[in-house]
Amino acid sequence: MNADTDTRLIAIEPSHRLVVLGRTLDTTSEQAERALDREAIAWRELGSTCLGRGLYRHGSIFREQSDAAVWSHAEFTYFRDFIPGDVVDHLVRLPPVPGVKLLRAEILLTTPGSFVFPTNWSGSSHRPDRRPSIEYLDVHPSRLADYRDIMHHYIGPAAAKLVAMGTLGTFRSMETAAVLLQDPSLGATWNQIHLSEVVAEGFRGFGEELDAALRETLPNGRFADVFAGLNDMRTIPRWTLNVPVFEEDAAVGEWACPHR
Repeated sequence: MNADTDTRLIAIEPSHRLVVLGRTLDTTSEQAERALDREAIAWRELGSTCLGRGLYRHGSIFREQSDAAVWSHAEFTYFRDFIPGDVVDHLVRLPPVPGVKLLRAEILLTTPGSFVFPTNWSGSSHRPDRRPSIEYLDVHPSRLADYRDIMHHYIGPAAAKLVAMGTLGTFRSMETAAVLLQDPSLGATWNQIHLSEVVAEGFRGFGEELDAALRETLPNGRFADVFAGLNDMRTIPRWTLNVPVFEEDAAVGEWACPHR
């Protein structure tokens, strides 16, 4: 692997974790989709701690271990330090825009050492060959510490190499800190979300690329060894490829730069 040595990366570390409001949504009409788009654009009205937002429309299912109905959109809004209470009231407790059903709302924290993106990040909409990959994982509560350790010490650094090479646009690992709302009809649950931008054509997951990166990072390191027993730790209720509807999250990098 030949990483681009001119690519500068930002990694959010334990003492500078972002707070993310994640929403899983379903729209019933094109009019509802347009209303959701307009709401997404207004993220600057959410207060001075808000750093940006990404709204993604479901494209296809890459892998799943759940028979839950497919939702239409996933949204992530990024905050530094805390989410204001009036924002939670507006986006979670009050009824959503007409024609939009809120299926799940959660507070996520960035996984230490596993939230990585380039300093020149400007979204993925200008790369039509790429699709935002959203992986929903459910890690057994008794194995959360082990899973976080693997992400922090092995997968995060290996993914950073892939971001530096341009193989991935970003790599964002987030942990569910609290579920604020879950509609009984959702039919799936998770406590981890991984978001990254991948070349959709021929996508087969991250195994081969991470394996190559780990071989550079660890003496005799192999993806299979690092993830030995991983299937006992977690399931993957759903893994989707999506279409970027709205992405304005460059300010996350601007905030993170002093903390590198």
